[in-house]
Amino acid sequence: MRCTNCGAMIPDDMLYCPECGMEVQIVPDYNPLEDVLAQEVKGSIEDATRQIRTDDIRRYRREGSREYSNSTRVLSQGELDEIRAKRNAAMRQSRQAGRNTAGNQRQTGRNTTGNIRQTGRGTTGNMRQTRPDTSSIRRQTTGNLRQRSEAEEKRRQQIARKKRLAKKRRQRALIIILLLIILGGVLGFAYYQNSYEGQIRKGNQALQSSDYSLAETYYNKAISKNNKKAEAYTGLSKVYIQQDDLEAAETVFLTAIGSQPSNVEIYKAAISFYVDTKQLIKVSELLDDCEYDEVLDGVRDYVSTEPEFSLEEGTYEEVQQVTLSTDNGTIYYTDDGSEPDTSSKKYTEPILLNKEGTNVIKAITVNKKKIPSLTASKTYVIELPIEDAPSVTPSTGQYESAGQITITVPEGYTAYYTMDNTDPTDPAVSAEEYTGPIDMPEGQTMFSAVLKNNNSGKYTQVTKRNYVLEISE
Repeated sequence: MRCTNCGAMIPDDMLYCPECGMEVQIVPDYNPLEDVLAQEVKGSIEDATRQIRTDDIRRYRREGSREYSNSTRVLSQGELDEIRAKRNAAMRQSRQAGRNTAGNQRQTGRNTTGNIRQTGRGTTGNMRQTRPDTSSIRRQTTGNLRQRSEAEEKRRQQIARKKRLAKKRRQRALIIILLLIILGGVLGFAYYQNSYEGQIRKGNQALQSSDYSLAETYYNKAISKNNKKAEAYTGLSKVYIQQDDLEAAETVFLTAIGSQPSNVEIYKAAISFYVDTKQLIKVSELLDDCEYDEVLDGVRDYVSTEPEFSLEEGTYEEVQQVTLSTDNGTIYYTDDGSEPDTSSKKYTEPILLNKEGTNVIKAITVNKKKIPSLTASKTYVIELPIEDAPSVTPSTGQYESAGQITITVPEGYTAYYTMDNTDPTDPAVSAEEYTGPIDMPEGQTMFSAVLKNNNSGKYTQVTKRNYVLEISE
């Protein structure tokens, strides 16, 4: 509704204008005097045949208009019922007054016009007497509105109080949730600190600060919490590595593998340790002892198999050749009995065994990860047949004319001789190498000849001849 003073909109629950502060006058939207006036006019026409004067009706309307100029709102049902009851009482009084007026006219016989005027004046007076007391209605209406306002105020207070209580409950719930989160975080942090990961983290921090004793303690705690994970073993090995104790670091892994021979992760950690410390050959030594296929499959990139030999070990009476083969790397070998490495001879073609005696061939395979295999070794003995004692001509005897001594030398041999009956195979004797026929000396000569194998250095049996040369004149 709008304020009749300034025209501003007034909310339904307010009794004063928010702009000018004028009090809101609440009365019925209709004028009950109009009903009374209409009834009285009707009665006057029926009983007196004369209408009420127009100026009287206008006067009543002006008064009603002034009285109810601030009407802006429909009253409640109770208030309307009360107003209707008063209106009905006034109407009954008006009808009774009309009946009294008609009786007086019949008894006195006055002229109709005078009676009508008198009745009109009486009716007008009755209407004035029966006009509702608007001030009383306004007071009752104001009282009812005050009661309603107080009730609404109480309801608003109750709603506000409920809102405050709800807000407090929400605040308490948020505080409880926050406390639970904090408590959960504290418990989670405490759990993490005492967990495997927490011990590893603290061990790493101690290792970085070179507190080896504390780091060792944390890593051992981590192992006690979970001995299947490899991270703690790696950390513990680093404690010893930084103290230049590689043997103790290696023992960490070997002990763990001994108790868990099928744990692939620990094998991987041990291999990383050997690679980092440049002990590559120990990778093959470690895997050579492994009997679990799942482990070998898990670290197959580091497996380096030994080369295979085409010739079995043994003794041979003729020159031999041996072939080496592998399927996962490059082969390096030695033929002098030394240990092979990447600086040894690289295998590219079969190895010829043409040296009489013992031949030792050792070979390794180096895979793509630069991991050398264990050494494969084979021993071969070459024993070539020994020639018989050399053939020497002429045979033993006494000769009267000069001649030449000849030694038959087979291929692969060298002939040596002496002419003083000494042994040509004796290192202390200076034997002569045979290069061609030798003139037989005059007198008696004890000739000794021997053959030496050029490959094996072995000597044949010695052939001896006794010559006596006496030239006749």
